[in-house]
Amino acid sequence: MTTAYWTAVDSPLGTLWLTGDGAGLSGLYMGRPAMLDNDGWVEDDAPFTAASHQLAAYFAGELREFDVPLNPSGTPFQQEVWAALRAIPYGETRSYREIAEQIGRPTASRAVGAANGRNPICIVVPCHRVVGSSGVLTGYAWGLDRKRTLLDLETTGSQQRLPAPAVVA
Repeated sequence: MTTAYWTAVDSPLGTLWLTGDGAGLSGLYMGRPAMLDNDGWVEDDAPFTAASHQLAAYFAGELREFDVPLNPSGTPFQQEVWAALRAIPYGETRSYREIAEQIGRPTASRAVGAANGRNPICIVVPCHRVVGSSGVLTGYAWGLDRKRTLLDLETTGSQQRLPAPAVVA
């Protein structure tokens, strides 16, 4: 049985909860996931050192692309959508329709939205970069204020207004 690890790190958006199996990041949440209350989860900062440092660099405006190993659980369709999310360049947005077209399913905008909403690795898999067809901000599991903050960080350099996050050693 694979050990499941977790840690919590401070960020300008509040505490971020990271989960993984030691081989890759399986979750990044802006609220403590209930699954951590189950047996088998071990609190350990070590498996998340690279992710913690990259998150700190991202919030400082020094990192535009994450390169930590990922291991999210999801259906093949969700994995396809999440891969498309990772291809959205820093500071840019795409609509649900554009993502659906990109993955070859032009009528699947709503399914793309559902997969986007189930993304277990926020920020690193940048679901915040997906907006409505008119460019308007639409739902974000962690709140539209946080989505706007992330988009502002990437487009206007507003990271100077954000407090520096603590880094796990």
